[in-house]
Amino acid sequence: MASGLSTRSAAALLAGVVFAWGTNWPVTKIIVHDVSPLWATALRCMIAAATLAPMLWAQGTFIVPKRGDLPVVFCTSILHLVAFSALVAAGLQFVPAGRAIVLGYTTPLWVAIGAAMFLSEHITRRRAIGIGCGLAGLAVIFNPQALNWADRNALFGSGLILIAAFCWAGNIVYVRAHKWISTPFQLVFWQVLLAAALLSLIAWFAEGRPQIAWTWRLAALMLYSGIVCTAFANWAMTMVNRSLPAVTTSLCLLATPLLGIVSATAILNEPLEPSLFLAMALIIGGIALGTITGGALRANAT
Repeated sequence: MASGLSTRSAAALLAGVVFAWGTNWPVTKIIVHDVSPLWATALRCMIAAATLAPMLWAQGTFIVPKRGDLPVVFCTSILHLVAFSALVAAGLQFVPAGRAIVLGYTTPLWVAIGAAMFLSEHITRRRAIGIGCGLAGLAVIFNPQALNWADRNALFGSGLILIAAFCWAGNIVYVRAHKWISTPFQLVFWQVLLAAALLSLIAWFAEGRPQIAWTWRLAALMLYSGIVCTAFANWAMTMVNRSLPAVTTSLCLLATPLLGIVSATAILNEPLEPSLFLAMALIIGGIALGTITGGALRANAT
């Protein structure tokens, strides 16, 4: 599948990805108000799988995974689509979307540390400074003046988001070590399909049959999350990665958490906390330092 995209078209798609991923956080927070986190994530994966299958078929790239790609299918499905997505959805029940976004985007920091431990990637001085800046941003978020340590729900929710970031980082480290046979986009359908099956099974035993009071608003948000934020975003990132330099893509994706905070304020009326912007500036600045070196802090998870 040749991309055939001009720089302008690729930039437009990248802007669409940033918008989709940035707005998905407040959208998910609204959804989990009416749907349990496990069923919400399972339904999103079902919608994404139903969208991706005809897309791949129409492009002539629909495949059955080769045996050598099965480990990455299972790893991405379990660590990213099941663990990360479900933990984020659960955490959003207890913390504001803006705080969750900043915590979630600490992932590249843990990738840098994990890559040094398991992939023998050298941490340069610039990367070390970047990790330090990111950890300083994390300290700002958990500062007692910014987070009420007496609020167990806030601590629990923040912990869930942080664990989700660890899971996503673990998946990225594995993906970087994987020897690919098929393209990442060709495997996305199978990853979301497996995630939908696993999440449905877990949700059925943990929460029972889904009790959902469907409204047009809820249905529209679920479709947006599944089609735009999952299926479209994965397809668009594949096209962008073939048309733009990796560093350019990674740096542009750093606009995602900023857009997420702005959209959370616009959609959910969340207050703009100065401490949150300070934390975000430190974390994104640290990631940018590592991204410019072209190494382990690269924000482009795909």
